[in-house]
Amino acid sequence: MQRIAVARGIRTSAKMEAWYMDESNEDQRLPHRMNPNQAASLEQLERIGVYYWKVRDDPRARSDTLRLNADAYESDPELQKIRAEKGYSFMDIITIHPEKLPDYENKVKMFYEEHLHLDDEIRYILEGSAFFDVRDVDDRWIRIAVFKGDMITLPAGIYHRFTVDEKNFTKAMRLFVGEPVWKAYNRPADSFQVRQDYMEALRHC
Repeated sequence: MQRIAVARGIRTSAKMEAWYMDESNEDQRLPHRMNPNQAASLEQLERIGVYYWKVRDDPRARSDTLRLNADAYESDPELQKIRAEKGYSFMDIITIHPEKLPDYENKVKMFYEEHLHLDDEIRYILEGSAFFDVRDVDDRWIRIAVFKGDMITLPAGIYHRFTVDEKNFTKAMRLFVGEPVWKAYNRPADSFQVRQDYMEALRHC
């Protein structure tokens, strides 16, 4: 299914940080690493349709990595190339911080509810850091740390959630194909065709 392969062939660098989460009920903003840590690989993320591009100034980036420049996002040719290739025609910017986002604590809790979307979710981190949590093929949580300059794409139909980390700050660009649809469907949402299509695609990966 094309949604699963939203960015196939675009690689990241060794700096990628993702791990399986523990089962603690402590603050969602903590790292929640298992002890010992159980890392999740790039290949595991690709298998479930999750892709991202890495920051331009990472010295360990591969030579064929698409490199973004968050400080010049308004004119960055790499970003323009990605948007043109993937059809990301809509863009806006959200700042998640207690002084910038009304009803901050409730919004952060809402973002952390497990849910899916009917379209791909594309986020480009311009400042700060955060976590995206995604379900793997065995329904286990993988936590992905994102930092300034990272772009992440989550396929339609994947169960996921989002949270800021302990710094309580991230500024992100939201990209969308066509008119944006922000509706989230909390789990269980298995009856949606997009969820069924996603699961069928996983069975053929």
